[in-house]
Amino acid sequence: MDNFENEHSEPLLAPENQTTGARDTRAVFATDSGDIRPINGIKDFLREFSIEVKKLWYLAGPAIFTSLSQYSLGAITQLLAGHISTIALATVTIENCVIAGFCYGIMLGTGSALETLCGQAVGAGRIEMLGVYMQRSCVILNTTALLLCLLYIFARQILKGIGETTAIADAAGVFAVWMIPQLLAYSVNFPIQKFLQAQSKIMVMAWISAAALVAHTVLSWALMLKVGWGLVGAAVVLNVSWWFIVVAQLVYIFSGSCGEAWSGFSLQAFHNLWGFVRLSLASAVMLHFLTHSQ
Repeated sequence: MDNFENEHSEPLLAPENQTTGARDTRAVFATDSGDIRPINGIKDFLREFSIEVKKLWYLAGPAIFTSLSQYSLGAITQLLAGHISTIALATVTIENCVIAGFCYGIMLGTGSALETLCGQAVGAGRIEMLGVYMQRSCVILNTTALLLCLLYIFARQILKGIGETTAIADAAGVFAVWMIPQLLAYSVNFPIQKFLQAQSKIMVMAWISAAALVAHTVLSWALMLKVGWGLVGAAVVLNVSWWFIVVAQLVYIFSGSCGEAWSGFSLQAFHNLWGFVRLSLASAVMLHFLTHSQ
């Protein structure tokens, strides 16, 4: 156990080969990390800059691709809805950008509290706590999702109350109820993503999101336009796509690919929930208003 803690309490980046003393220019992560060598001139600066940029994009590249792919799921549905009718386009746009967008910001912010705790767990060598924190976050986000379901259920009345036309409010209200499974998928997906990101398992999320995006595009086109299901097809495919991402990531975790980070379900997930809630609320308020102030 001491060896395990010592191994994981070291920094993640490994810029120098401990055997030869040579600088490792690959974008790799290891536990025997050191600091960069002294910079004495422009040549040294450019060398170190190149190395650090590679390491940054090793993580940032797949993470950006994952976010773009998941964002594109709703965008593609919205795009294809424009080929059905003006009302269909307005319906999907309002649900996707107003109702789901509002809830997405809250859920993302609430789930982002997990980043802080996962970072602390990795830094302290308590890798086994990552799984516990993920489960605890899932409990809080699922509770939050159940409360936010009220926005979906009463979307028609809310839209009419803020001055939306009756035709669009009625259609968007019905479509919003159909999209409740997507909201529940958010409540599981965000904790899973933070859990995997803490272990630098970014490529897994990127591949799963890419597969979901391709399947979503093909199925949306087929069901919405060719088969003629319209908004029903849009809701079915969008819900299935988000749950495909969730299930695929869970299969990866349960397969044992995360090592000590996942040791099974634990009752510790229900301990100290109020402290976790306070951290989650602060994170939710900060990120939600930051996102919607742009």
